[in-house]
Amino acid sequence: MTGKIDAQSLSKTYVSARSGERVEALQNVSFSVAPHEFVSIVGPSGCGKSTLLALVAGFVAPTSGRVLADGAPITGPDPRRGVMFQDYALFPWRTVLGNVEFGPLARGATREAMRATAHRYIELVGLEGFEHRYPHELSGGMRQRCALARLLANEPEVWLMDEPLAAVDLQTRNILQDELLRLWGDGGDPGQRRAVLFVTHGIDEAVYLSDRVIVLGRRPGRIKETVTIDLPRPRKALRNSAEAGRYNEYIWNLIRDEAARAIVEESA
Repeated sequence: MTGKIDAQSLSKTYVSARSGERVEALQNVSFSVAPHEFVSIVGPSGCGKSTLLALVAGFVAPTSGRVLADGAPITGPDPRRGVMFQDYALFPWRTVLGNVEFGPLARGATREAMRATAHRYIELVGLEGFEHRYPHELSGGMRQRCALARLLANEPEVWLMDEPLAAVDLQTRNILQDELLRLWGDGGDPGQRRAVLFVTHGIDEAVYLSDRVIVLGRRPGRIKETVTIDLPRPRKALRNSAEAGRYNEYIWNLIRDEAARAIVEESA
């Protein structure tokens, strides 16, 4: 059965243009993301999580293997796959409204449709009243809400999210996790949800949000295990539950030793 996203035997090696040094980031990674499924990727620092997301986004090409979207090879970026980054990546010269309007504008929407779409998603993420503020006038949490509204305004079929909540404080992160699940449709019709591939360092975050968690080992990144999170939805009441805690502990035990070695290697 074809997934919304299918990664087939993906490997990626980077070669330095100056020294010719080769760094193998990923090795023989295969997985699928079904329509309407929320899948997270966790693993030690430097294991290739962001590289994997970049391959699915079409920003870089694999050294070997391939990625398919709806059965067709991914050869470059596509607006049907929306990307959200850790550092917001907002246009500093555009207001909140201008940032959210950008996607519909690039797709050729009429001014009326563009403005209506932008206002709809600004309201959905709770930024009404801030439409004419610039990014530097917003808190970190508000910037990330703006980035999420910009992603949603493109109405992509797949959400690709690279540690989007890592730059905010814990309290804001918890609030934004709940907002993300609400917008994804955690408590609604599963058939209306988008496919999501979500990169995070937070095991608790991955367990709380996801249907499945892909656990990568240290570089070169390979899949150690894919863990199905068999918790009911909506998830809001389960954030601190014993069941979620057992998943957190299980996944941490999969990567604990490798995470410790990765820290030693980074500091050497």
